[in-house]
Amino acid sequence: MTPASPALAHAQTNSLVAKLWNYCNVLRDNGLSTIEYVEQLSYLLFLKMADEIASDPFTEQEAKTVVPAAYDWQSLARLKGIDLEVHYRKILEELAKNPGTTLGTIFAKSQNRITEPALLEKLVIDLIGKEDWTIQGTDLKGDAYEGLLAKGAEDTKTGAGQYFTPRALIDAMVDVMQPRPEDTITDPACGTGGFLIAAHSYIRKHHMQHLSREQRLELGSGRIWGNELVTGTARLAAMNMLLHGIGDADGKSLITVGDALADKPNRHASLVLANPPFGKKSAITIVGTDGKAEKEDISYERDDFRATTTNKQLNFLQHIMSQLEMNGRAAVVLPDNVLFEGGAGEKVRRRLLDEFDLHTILRLPTGIFYAGGVKANVLFFEKKPPRSEGANTGKLWVYDFRTAKHFTLKQHPLTRAALEEFVEAYLPGKPRSERVEAERFKAFDYDELIARDKVNLDITWMKDPALDDTDSLLPPEVIAQEIVEDLQAALSEFAAIAEALGGEVSADTDAIQPTESD
Repeated sequence: MTPASPALAHAQTNSLVAKLWNYCNVLRDNGLSTIEYVEQLSYLLFLKMADEIASDPFTEQEAKTVVPAAYDWQSLARLKGIDLEVHYRKILEELAKNPGTTLGTIFAKSQNRITEPALLEKLVIDLIGKEDWTIQGTDLKGDAYEGLLAKGAEDTKTGAGQYFTPRALIDAMVDVMQPRPEDTITDPACGTGGFLIAAHSYIRKHHMQHLSREQRLELGSGRIWGNELVTGTARLAAMNMLLHGIGDADGKSLITVGDALADKPNRHASLVLANPPFGKKSAITIVGTDGKAEKEDISYERDDFRATTTNKQLNFLQHIMSQLEMNGRAAVVLPDNVLFEGGAGEKVRRRLLDEFDLHTILRLPTGIFYAGGVKANVLFFEKKPPRSEGANTGKLWVYDFRTAKHFTLKQHPLTRAALEEFVEAYLPGKPRSERVEAERFKAFDYDELIARDKVNLDITWMKDPALDDTDSLLPPEVIAQEIVEDLQAALSEFAAIAEALGGEVSADTDAIQPTESD
């Protein structure tokens, strides 16, 4: 089949997203959130795709039976009304009994939330049933599904946005990291799988024509994998990857479910791409090699952690440092406190500078994440063999993409084009010695970094012209948005301080929600 032109494919994707989204509005009136709707779509899409695979004459015989006949798409599509709903519930119950497989991940703890049989029938017959989800290519359907996930992230009441990294940022990070076919690629907090899918897409775009059939199969069957704490989010990731041609419907699941911080990595990777969840995890004990322990309910005994802390982001950073194989590389989104927090934070930063090559930090603007009040950065680093003397980090380059940069989720969203200057300055694939300093891009030597108070890497040098020049004042709605962002950030910091001092934090630090007119 001849692939559609980019413009036509984009139009088809938008049309399909609109069609699926319009039906979501109907189901919302029936009490479903956007994410619950996408979750129900995942179950039905899997059944329909498995049916298409089974009926494809070019499918090898042993790959045809993904779902037992008693619980397949055909068994569902021939029913109507209450019989349809009853059988659908039975299917969800039975298919959840396949742990460790893609099938099991997608149907784990599944429930039917479409309580009106007529709505379920319309979804089965009119929406899912009328589309060929595998024949027309994985990219089109995968992009449509991802479009729905993006819309689900906007549903602030469900908190779904915490699992969603802006696609523009993901693409820029992947473009500078340049994933290779021989890479083993993971995300220990993969959310809905955005980084993994983008890395796979990059390899397909830049290398696929040079790969053998065996290499292509290997690329989609284990070299790319992720982990997610929340079962419902893991199912969305597994379905998202499957729709993008990664993994097998009846094969081993490429998404594991569990707490990534609970144990040392059992598999190492040459490339880690991640945006770990923000916020402090309560009820944990971390025991590191420094012998300290902060005792609560759940114990993490990690002898690969050099610093003891209940700061979730610092622990994810330490976990990723352990997960990298020698000469492996990482790009990780982390909040500002990782750059300046004392105590354990200082220990982790010293180790990062000494034992790894922390070569680049991208300072991100506010207003790009669905979780409000987030001030974050991307840390780019590589794992290096120990040196007999000196540190592995020779020079740290900091790109300030925050000062005088103002984005909002709807009216002025972050775009990939906005990050192009950073990508060009990074010089992906070229020696970092060829980098050139600019207004937003500065280099700092190791000796200068290690001499800073508490090895503080929260480095700024630019000033927002809007602070001095009244002609440069931002629109009122942007100013209001940034005030809300600053208040949310301050609330989160005060809540963390109060909790550290033994106080009880009952206030919802996310209660201030910025609003934007469509």
